[in-house]
Amino acid sequence: MTSGDHDTGPSVGGPRDQSDTGFNRDRLVDARAAQGVQIGDHNTQVIYNYRRTRTDSVAPPPSIGVAGEPITAGLPPAPRTFVGRERELQRILDSAAQDERGVTIHAIDGMAGVGKTALAIRATHELASRFPDGRYFVELHAHTPGQTSVSPLDVLGRLLWRLGVDPHDVPDTLIERRDLWRHHTARKAALVVLDDAADRHQVEPLLPSGPRCLTLITSRHRLILPDMQPIAVEVLRPAAAAEMFLILAHRDPSHAGEREVAERIAAVCGYLPLAVGPVAGHIAHHPAWTVTDISQHAQQLAAAADRLAALDSPGDPRIQAAFELSYQALPTSRQLLFRRLGLHPGPELEVNAVAALADVDLVTARRELEALYTDHLIEETARGRYRFHDLLREFAHALAATDPAADNTGAIERLLNYYQHTATAENRWEPITPGADPDDGAAATAPESDGEGSAARPRALAWMRVELANLMACLDYCSDRDPARMVELTAAMAPLFMEDGPWPVAVQLHQRAAEAAHRLGDQLGEANALNNIGRMRWGTDDYEAAEELFQQALTLHRKIGNEFGEANSLADLGRVRWALNDHRPAAELLQQALALYRRTGSYRWTGSLVGAADALNLLGRILEANGGYETAETLYRQALSLYRKTGIRRGEAESLGALGGIRRATGDYEAADELLQQALALHRQIGNRHGEASTLNFLGQVRVDTGDYAAADELLAQTLALHRQIGNPHGEAEALVLLGHVRLSTGSFEAANEPAQQALTIHRQIGDRRSEAHTLHLLGFIRLGTHNYEAANGMFQEALTLYREIGNRVHEADSLSFLAQVRLNTRDYEAAVTLSERALAIYREVDNSLGETNTLSFLAHARSFISSNQ
Repeated sequence: MTSGDHDTGPSVGGPRDQSDTGFNRDRLVDARAAQGVQIGDHNTQVIYNYRRTRTDSVAPPPSIGVAGEPITAGLPPAPRTFVGRERELQRILDSAAQDERGVTIHAIDGMAGVGKTALAIRATHELASRFPDGRYFVELHAHTPGQTSVSPLDVLGRLLWRLGVDPHDVPDTLIERRDLWRHHTARKAALVVLDDAADRHQVEPLLPSGPRCLTLITSRHRLILPDMQPIAVEVLRPAAAAEMFLILAHRDPSHAGEREVAERIAAVCGYLPLAVGPVAGHIAHHPAWTVTDISQHAQQLAAAADRLAALDSPGDPRIQAAFELSYQALPTSRQLLFRRLGLHPGPELEVNAVAALADVDLVTARRELEALYTDHLIEETARGRYRFHDLLREFAHALAATDPAADNTGAIERLLNYYQHTATAENRWEPITPGADPDDGAAATAPESDGEGSAARPRALAWMRVELANLMACLDYCSDRDPARMVELTAAMAPLFMEDGPWPVAVQLHQRAAEAAHRLGDQLGEANALNNIGRMRWGTDDYEAAEELFQQALTLHRKIGNEFGEANSLADLGRVRWALNDHRPAAELLQQALALYRRTGSYRWTGSLVGAADALNLLGRILEANGGYETAETLYRQALSLYRKTGIRRGEAESLGALGGIRRATGDYEAADELLQQALALHRQIGNRHGEASTLNFLGQVRVDTGDYAAADELLAQTLALHRQIGNPHGEAEALVLLGHVRLSTGSFEAANEPAQQALTIHRQIGDRRSEAHTLHLLGFIRLGTHNYEAANGMFQEALTLYREIGNRVHEADSLSFLAQVRLNTRDYEAAVTLSERALAIYREVDNSLGETNTLSFLAHARSFISSNQ
């Protein structure tokens, strides 16, 4: 509807001349011509030409109504449905309410169909009383089907005519009309709406000059004008879009089922008002439809091969037409790039990927992306990163389908090559310059390498985290179309999956890669995938499955003669044996792996160096668990030196954490805290959430040891949240156990029982018997604290059985000591002494001096009770 359709006022024509007693045909022609003038077409110039060719002396009235009377109102009706734009509306109203407005121009921009015009019209109706000198709604038709964009010359002619300027006095040039318009509005309080503007050149001459004037501009382009306040209109929030649907469809908003299905339809429509309207109108014509009927309709819309066509009203493709007009306004080269973007399988666009996809340089890609953003054809998610609205993505994809298949295939290949090359190159093992023997026990404070290797891994992980959604989409895209590429890309992402999880999802991805590699006869790819699945299983404490997978990978690596892969599988098998407390076989496997790492790399390749460092770290843990703290520390420092030589900060952080554990075990809590803080800072710097969670757990233990229970509780809450985010049940259970210890230490037995029971359930689910036994110790002490001696005895006895089955001598002795405490509390002093003596023998056997000291003290205490009762 044009602005002329909204004009109201006296009837056409002015008062007759006193001498005119008959029909004045010329005046009627003038009046009808004037009545037909509409802002946005070329009738204005026709009228001016008509007046210049007149030969009589009768001057036509300059406006509809009384001659010389300005027309001050011409607004479209206020929108019947107005939801979700209250904040934007209030900004406009607040600006107009100020006595001296700092902002006199609001540029309302947004994508096609987002509701810009509805906002502007609603604002003009709200503000009508504040602008008595005129409310002018000007349709500029930058994107109106069947209309050409209106020139500012024509618009100014119409505006001046409506102000009451005689057509004889309207100048011919744009500058003169602009100046006359500014002159007439300089002292007025007028509100001007410039709807659907093409660019700043179209609107600048139309801006009124008066300080009491307010201009609202709507445009699909992000305009930049002096003293302008931009108001970007996004798609509706989900609740507002659902509310709009319910109103237009005449459905009951208080009915839970109606609201639920409205939310689903709003999501299918991409929360775009232009799409919500036709669907709601269709539903309104079916008042007999039930919620189930509407739900089925929503499913059909979501599953439609051509969602744009499904959403549009039959015979009135408004969505498609709106998008088409925005697209057609682009230059040819930008149209091609827009179509190429529709081929991207991922949700986000960034300059490097777009350059590869469109086969252009980075400067061009960056410029074109910014231009599409300016035109509201893509949205900016972060600096340099963009995305499509869902419906615009489908529109671009449909356009791309009309291009030659070979061109599209080439574009996709370039994009996938970019992702695969970057993921692999950033994560590759770099050759390094040979240095001193890494087994020389170099100091832990050796400087970090400044070479490429020092930044490659964290840079790779940081890039993959940013691009994760795109990489996952590429994996899915290649799964059926290019399985060989999917296998390689999955392997390249393995370090990220290991550090960030979620591990259950990672298992599925590596399993898919292993199956594809097997079908392709790619034994190396299959072996690597099996190794990666095994590491995920190991991380979730499914040790039996992990061992089987590592053994399969080992067989394949040996079959193809891949010694580096063989070393990795041997080291992984050693980790499983370590986790199962089978320490001697674990050490043997790790020594075999270490020898292979040394042979394959001769300490010249980062992969071999890192593998050797990992093996040294785990060998240190085995020695530490058996009381060999001094030797373990030496191994940790050797590993730390290798990690620093290769720039692997993840390993450096783990070694620092292990050294902190040694300090804690020997009672040097200050040094332990310092080393663990260094490890934590490194994990956070490289974004290793798994390492961060584990280190927070160790720091919590130090706080418990030093009696700072409040700080321990806070640290454990952080580590618990992290383990749950990455899907690590073992880490989650460890944090729960320590949380139980913290609460037990403060005498909160009931509060301690809850996390302990949760941890026990997890340990039993994942089959971690060592941790299960450890948790049973905690639960036994909770029962002991509440004087439930029978239950405590049962917990400690169950733990003792588990420790004997897995061969953990130190904790077997601990269980005996705890059982002795139960006997002491039940005054069975003889049994307490017997159990303590059995514990003492084991402590001496494994050379555990701390356990020996504590047990001797307890024995003296128990024997004193026996003496006093004799």
